[in-house]
Amino acid sequence: MPTLTLAAAAYPCQQYAHWDDYEAHLSAFVAAGVAGGAQLLVLPEYASLELVSLLPRALWDDVRAQLPAMQAFLPGLLDLHSRLARQHGIYLVAASYPAEAAAGRYVNRAYFFAPDGRFKFQDKLMMTRFEAEEWGVEGGDLSGDGGLHVFETELGRVGINICYDSEFPVLAQAQARAGMEVLLVPSFTGSPHGYTRVRVGSMARALENQIYAVHAPFLADAGWTYAIETAVGSAAIYAPADPGSGKTASGLPADGVLAQSGMNAPGWLTHTLDLDLTCEVRRDGHVLNARDGGRFPSVLSADVVKL
Repeated sequence: MPTLTLAAAAYPCQQYAHWDDYEAHLSAFVAAGVAGGAQLLVLPEYASLELVSLLPRALWDDVRAQLPAMQAFLPGLLDLHSRLARQHGIYLVAASYPAEAAAGRYVNRAYFFAPDGRFKFQDKLMMTRFEAEEWGVEGGDLSGDGGLHVFETELGRVGINICYDSEFPVLAQAQARAGMEVLLVPSFTGSPHGYTRVRVGSMARALENQIYAVHAPFLADAGWTYAIETAVGSAAIYAPADPGSGKTASGLPADGVLAQSGMNAPGWLTHTLDLDLTCEVRRDGHVLNARDGGRFPSVLSADVVKL
């Protein structure tokens, strides 16, 4: 049976004096996830913003000025994650980054690294009010590389909905139609209200598409920068709430929660997913959400990208 062991990070924000401190901390954090047996590791949305601590203090609360200044760290960040993926032979979703997609145009970008160090990316498509109105971060370009992807890996087909994206059914549905088996949801939510929205959205996407959804939250008490301030959440792995039939009977939980960490508890949540269970539920579940949802036309499509 095809299985996938993955780890979702509840990643605690740090403050650094030097780049080397960041590199050492992230390397140790990833190594801890690998030690738990994970083949695919997921870091949260915007956990990269802890690098704001390496900028001049005058920029810590100037979110507009941070965007161009943060670009100086991006080559080092990509190199570090590529090395970690190669070193451990893992798939690694980096903490999403406010990357410059074109001159003066910034997007929220999650880089996805393969075990050989190559990477692709998924841009966030739906912007929160803070991103759009205060920060000036824009949604990905659906007509180009910033559109909606499904990543074909040796472990299965994986999609990414960054935080707010998970609250819009049409995105994950398009990815599921392209063969997505596991949805990764890196998040940064500043309050229990926001966390609940992403949690409920992720559970709904698992239910509607009869797939697994993996929620990886950023954790922070960072009053030193307006870019972060507070971040709360709980790492979790969700599944369709269906008892299955035949070989999959009782294979999935009644409440749809396969695993969950404590609220605001930092660390890795590791779990092995049996992809046969959700495949069988899509074929012969008590309900057939994925099939029946396909009766309605979709305005979006997702492309399959080899990683």
